[in-house]
Amino acid sequence: METQYLVDYSPALGRDMECMVYGRSGRPVLYIPCQDGRFYDFGDFHMAGTLAPWIESGQIIVFSVDTLDKETWSDKNGDPYWRARRHEQWMDYLTKEMAPYILNRTGQEGIISFGCSLGATHAANLYLRRPDLFNGMLALSGIYTASYGFHGYMDEVVYQNSPVHYMANLPPDHPYIGLFNRQRAAICVGQGAWELPDSTRQLADIFYRKGIHTWVDFWGHDCAHDWPWWYKQAVYFFPWLLGGEPGQSD
Repeated sequence: METQYLVDYSPALGRDMECMVYGRSGRPVLYIPCQDGRFYDFGDFHMAGTLAPWIESGQIIVFSVDTLDKETWSDKNGDPYWRARRHEQWMDYLTKEMAPYILNRTGQEGIISFGCSLGATHAANLYLRRPDLFNGMLALSGIYTASYGFHGYMDEVVYQNSPVHYMANLPPDHPYIGLFNRQRAAICVGQGAWELPDSTRQLADIFYRKGIHTWVDFWGHDCAHDWPWWYKQAVYFFPWLLGGEPGQSD
């Protein structure tokens, strides 16, 4: 598999940011690692191998970035006001720096956001806030309320990173609803060990009430919050994200 290591200074974050690219061509995928994860986790935790048939055939090209969770969602003893704003700087890095780079490099019109666990939280947040940049999404085992990282603290920045809050208030005539319904995106969670499906149920209900047809899928009580299940889910959903049927590849 062709890979490339990238490092560049991020004005939004005031520091160098690293990225690993897997593949040469195809629809771009922005992979967000699990909580506190690093840019190389896509390879080290074998998701690159799992998606190798689609990467090596030129159907997708994956850009795996660094999280900033240790400074934001995971720093439970830090000042939540500052942590929320640092997280928003990371969102600016992804939407104003990485996304334009990816779209320019690939010549595509949009990016698929993808993540597992807290990476799914971030992937869904990117897609729901910016469906003009992200025209697909796969979020596996995420939590879609910012209370996970910020407990009882809420301000306007935390709010805009808490999908169950801002999506509940999305106006019924918002143009993003049409975008959501023209694109393929999936949120999946199991009901087994270590899974927390409650906020996914909240989001599914909000989608139903808003007429948003994003696929929300609940897997069984045997489905745990762990890599073996995320591999199965990735193989199941990616063919559909790319325009085919679930669980099938060309």
